[in-house]
Amino acid sequence: MKYQSTITGLGPDALAFLADEDMNFIIIFNEDAPPELAELSVLHTKTELRAVPEVGDTMTICGKEFKISAVGSEAPHTLAELGHCTLSFKGGSEAERPGCIMLEGNKLTEADLQAGGTIEIC
Repeated sequence: MKYQSTITGLGPDALAFLADEDMNFIIIFNEDAPPELAELSVLHTKTELRAVPEVGDTMTICGKEFKISAVGSEAPHTLAELGHCTLSFKGGSEAERPGCIMLEGNKLTEADLQAGGTIEIC
């Protein structure tokens, strides 16, 4: 297990980007994120990043599994320091932004994301 954290809450606008098919991403942050960032984020407990996420790893979000298809150059650092990155569900072999992890798999829906669910990387 490279990473395991528990979702503690959702900012009021955390799901706005997930619902838009052209965007199809969520932003995650440690639960102590500044208020202006917390509003847009899926908040979770602080935890240690034990190993860098890599292409081919599995990310599980609230029980749904996704394959990591690309990791942005800044994503491992911001995930380790702030619990922060953008999780894009578009897939693809190149990260859309430096702080982005690209995921392939089943569709993540608003109903899937619940406080108490986990975010895991193996």
